[in-house]
Amino acid sequence: MLYFGAKFHRPKIIGAGVLLMGIGTLLMALPHFIMSQYKYDTAAAHSNDADNFTVSSTCSSDNQSTVQQLVSGCLKGESESSPMWVIALFGNILRGIGEASIGPLGMSFIDDYARPENSAFYIGCLHTLGVIGPIFGYSLGSLCASLYVDIGLVDQESVTITPQDSRWVGAWWLGYVVSGLLTLLAALPLWFLPRALPENPQTSKLDNASNQHKHTLSITEIAKDFGPSLKRLLTNGIYLLYLVYSVLALNAFTIVITYTPKYLEQQFGQSASKTNFLIGVTSIPAATLGMFLSGWIMKRFKLSLLGSTRLMFFSSVTTLVCTIPYFALSCENIDVAGVTVPYQGSVEVQDISHGLLTSCNADCGCPDFQWDPVCGQNGVTYISPCHAGCNSTRGAGQNMTFHGCTCIQSWGLTSGTSTAVLGQCSRETSCTKMFYIYLALQSLAFFVYSLGTVPFFLISLRIVDPALKSLSVGVFLLVLRVFGGIPAPICFGALIDSTCLKWGQKKCGGSGACRMYDTETFRYLFLGLVSSLRTVSYTLLWIVTIQIKRKVQNDNQMSKDG
Repeated sequence: MLYFGAKFHRPKIIGAGVLLMGIGTLLMALPHFIMSQYKYDTAAAHSNDADNFTVSSTCSSDNQSTVQQLVSGCLKGESESSPMWVIALFGNILRGIGEASIGPLGMSFIDDYARPENSAFYIGCLHTLGVIGPIFGYSLGSLCASLYVDIGLVDQESVTITPQDSRWVGAWWLGYVVSGLLTLLAALPLWFLPRALPENPQTSKLDNASNQHKHTLSITEIAKDFGPSLKRLLTNGIYLLYLVYSVLALNAFTIVITYTPKYLEQQFGQSASKTNFLIGVTSIPAATLGMFLSGWIMKRFKLSLLGSTRLMFFSSVTTLVCTIPYFALSCENIDVAGVTVPYQGSVEVQDISHGLLTSCNADCGCPDFQWDPVCGQNGVTYISPCHAGCNSTRGAGQNMTFHGCTCIQSWGLTSGTSTAVLGQCSRETSCTKMFYIYLALQSLAFFVYSLGTVPFFLISLRIVDPALKSLSVGVFLLVLRVFGGIPAPICFGALIDSTCLKWGQKKCGGSGACRMYDTETFRYLFLGLVSSLRTVSYTLLWIVTIQIKRKVQNDNQMSKDG
């Protein structure tokens, strides 16, 4: 499509792609309006689960019979799975198809109709404006993550969990609705742009002659030229080497963009809404400034192909250096009884709960699937009031407290002080300081890395024949999306799962979401893999720089001989 699009009306093709993106985005929000309301297990009763069997929040011999009723319901054919992911997948596919035409056709359009000394600056401005989208997206995502998923449908006073809770689900669908509608509006102006944008009379005559020639070509004639053009492109050694570098670099970048919010949540105990908001207001503006300066440097110093490659290599290596302090910034896991620390003063019972049952709660009938953390007076988190051995409650909603907790008494506390409150215990105060230091270093790294953004795309245009620009960018982005954008999140997600300390369990069996990770292993996996990918990719970029230097020297020598 990208090859044929370069032969026809590019602005209208881009407009059609944007329209398709808007439709796909709105389609991704559709499951929310079809599915039933979100239900979660909690010690404080709420209206969401009034129709379900409820396991007692405290130590009770009746819990086991209730669990058996839940299991019998599963055996009768009740299912917790949902096919709604197919709708979201189809919407995402439509978004990908629509987005595929925007980058390559847009950049080649600018590069064709702008003066050579101005095209880098214009593309830099384009990328700078493009970063406004992520700023808006992170801010909108922060707002949506702080709102309960069923906002407007349930009484907010009945919601007993907070955004810091791993069971919290924000209004994820709201972001898709807002961005989908804005995308549809953005598609309209593109349909009114002309096919060509001549900058001066000389280029105008050339463009008119070229356009008349293009109009006379049939699709069959254009298709016949596709095979030879693709062969010429794929036999370009420098282009292929640059493509491999770009795939590795994008894998590292995709991991950073995808998992940084989760990494900050787990390492520093921050909520998703706060993390997304602070990333949006710190790192993204830094990246915006870096992209703008990248285009300005290219224009101000009129960097050649070799100069562009050197600028990108410098920004890449400097970014790697800036990320080294990340390894020293982390917080230890909170103390969770039976998960990260043993039950104090109790004899652990060998049970399917893997250390979650001890002599202080063995007779409470606590279910395996329950995750409703409470913070004990002893500063230790328990995965539920039942697992803490609590036998009475006071208050309601988020203000509910639990008393007579036998597992907390085993720490030497009296019956009157062996209490617990809803939610996990807070982390040490130094975690917040390290969180802000990490954000500052990340902003610096994003700024330096973005200095190579404009050269990154321009090199893919300048190392090939001018007639192959649209095709080269099309193949470039296709390979990046398939091999750089898809495998990284899937493979790294599997690696992250290997660091899980406590899995949630579905009532009808099977693993649910991870409730708690080993932060140290998570840190070394995340930072180590990203650093390794960057090191290998930057080595390839250094080789590309040498090859381009030799090519420039050979071209200059041939010009002198000619």
